Amino acid sequence: MSNARDQVQRLLALVPYLRENDGARVDDVAKEFGVRPKQILADLKVLWFCGLPGAQMGDLIEIDIESAEGEGVIHINNADYLARPLRLAADEALALLTALRTLREVTAGQDRDAVDRAIAKLERAAGEAAAAHEGSAAHVHVEPAAPEIAETVNRGLAGKRRLHLTYDVPSRDETTERDVDPMRLVVSDGRSYLEAWCRLAEDVRLFRLDRIAAVKLLDLPSEPPPEATPRDLSNGMFQPSERDLLATIRLAPPARWVAEYYPNESVEEGPEGSLVVKLRVADIAWLQRLVLRLGGAATVLDPPDLSSQIAETAREALSAYDV
Repeated sequence: MSNARDQVQRLLALVPYLRENDGARVDDVAKEFGVRPKQILADLKVLWFCGLPGAQMGDLIEIDIESAEGEGVIHINNADYLARPLRLAADEALALLTALRTLREVTAGQDRDAVDRAIAKLERAAGEAAAAHEGSAAHVHVEPAAPEIAETVNRGLAGKRRLHLTYDVPSRDETTERDVDPMRLVVSDGRSYLEAWCRLAEDVRLFRLDRIAAVKLLDLPSEPPPEATPRDLSNGMFQPSERDLLATIRLAPPARWVAEYYPNESVEEGPEGSLVVKLRVADIAWLQRLVLRLGGAATVLDPPDLSSQIAETAREALSAYDV
C-alpha cells in the first residue's frame, strides 16, 4: 500500500523520469518504481492537477495514456519547467552555504571532502546571485577548529572512546586538563561545540572546539553515566540549571540593562528606580567580574559570603593603585 508521503516522493521522481522516457509503458514504469500498474495510473491522475503556483487549467501538467489497462504508453506535456536547471534564490543559497561551511568545521577526513564537494556544487548551482549578494555566506564568520582537533574529536565520537582535553578557559584565564566522554557535536552562532560528560566537573559540559588546545584519544570506552543527558538547546546554547547558584542582585538604574540581557529567575522593582534580580550562576568568577565591572551600580544581596568576596576583590584591586 502506498501512503501520501510515498506518493509525493514518487511523483517528484516520476515527472523527470517520464520526460526522459517519453512513451514508456505503464507496466515498465510500475516495475521501475516498485509498485503495481494500478498505482502508477493513480499517480498520473494526481499529476493532471499539478503545475506551477498560479497556473490556470491550460497550464497544468498534461498526461496522455493510450490505454488504461497497463498495456499502453505514457506521454507527458506542459512539464518543461521541470527540466530547467535549479536556480536558488540568494537567501536560500546563502542559508545552505552557511550551514555547510559551519558543518565543515566539525568534520574531518572523507566527511570534510564530501562537504567541500557539496559546497562547490551548491556555489555553481547558486550562480551569481549568492556571489553578488552583500553579506554572502563567504563573509559569514565561522570560528575554525584545527583540523587535527576536529578529526580526533570525530574519531572519539565515532568509536565511542574517551578523550583527554587540554582546554583554554578565557573567563578564568587558565588552561585545564580533563578527561571527557564525548556525547555529540553541536553548532550554534557559527561556533562548534563538543558536548560531553566531564569527569573533572562530574557534569555535562560544552567545549568550544576552537578553544581545545590539544586532544588525545584514550584507550578507554566513552561511558557517560545515565544522568548525562544532552541539553535542551531549543531556547539557546546556554541556559541556567537548577543546580547553579541562585544569586540576588540589586541593580541601580544605570545597570538595569542586565535584567534584560541575561536570563533570570525573577525581576522586581526596587527603591529609587533600582531592580532586584534573581539569576542562576554557574561560574562565580563570572558574576564577580560582572559586579566589579558595573562598579557601584550592582550589589550582591545574596548569598552574603559572595558579597564579601567581591568586596575583598575590589579592595585588593584598589590597593594596587596605592602609592
